[in-house]
Amino acid sequence: MDPKTLFSCEGKVALVTGGASGIGRMAATGLMMAGARVLIASRKGDACVAVAEELNAMGGPGSVEGFAADISTEDGIAALVADVAARSDDLHILMNNSGVTWGAPLGQFPHAAWDKVMNVNVAALFHLTQGLLPVLIKSGTADDPARVINVGSVMGEAPMGDGAYSYAASKAAVLHMTKIMAKELASHHVTVNALAPGPFVSRMTAFATADETMRAKVGADVPLGRVGRDEDIAGCVQFLCGRGGAYLTGAVLPVSGGVQVMTGPNLFQAALGG
Repeated sequence: MDPKTLFSCEGKVALVTGGASGIGRMAATGLMMAGARVLIASRKGDACVAVAEELNAMGGPGSVEGFAADISTEDGIAALVADVAARSDDLHILMNNSGVTWGAPLGQFPHAAWDKVMNVNVAALFHLTQGLLPVLIKSGTADDPARVINVGSVMGEAPMGDGAYSYAASKAAVLHMTKIMAKELASHHVTVNALAPGPFVSRMTAFATADETMRAKVGADVPLGRVGRDEDIAGCVQFLCGRGGAYLTGAVLPVSGGVQVMTGPNLFQAALGG
């Protein structure tokens, strides 16, 4: 089995929402380097165009196109679905990466933080996937299904609020929705899996990962001793979207350095002199 074949996305068309920065950009880079034609879209269309130019300059076997899209409204989702259809007759890969967060202490967390976060992180993810289902189903086969990758978070797996209560709850919903979609779409030759990342360098985590000193402090609290790197996301996406991931659906890949299995201290550690 040739590794190049197992992880190749040659000839595939992918859409990555929020693909201009952070995990979305990491994924877009991985897909492009695996040979895919990658569409990246976010509200900041100029940033998507600029990032597409940067990624294309890397000289990988695939290509990247950037444009504007706003999935926070029903009309915006419909416009993105139409834009994708205008650009390609096929869509083999959808990565639902766009997301927002909100932080405030318990006791001061505002009601408005729920509508905004749940709308973008959960409702928009569902409706965009629903809108693109016809082309995803058309593009998938039994041997090479279409792929949907939802970006959750380790905060959706572990009971961690950290002041981002609506975000954590929304990501738990994303992981559960992933399993529901996986069950319902398997017979249509569409796999649905999720990533549950831990700390990565992104615009969303800039408050804690803006420089090497801060990243080292954050990484010290991760079981594997570091924050995530670009290749950690790229490798997962190449696996899920290549031949190697064709028989996997309903899975949550915990790309968190072990944060998802952190527990309290050993119950008998003190008594045993540990």
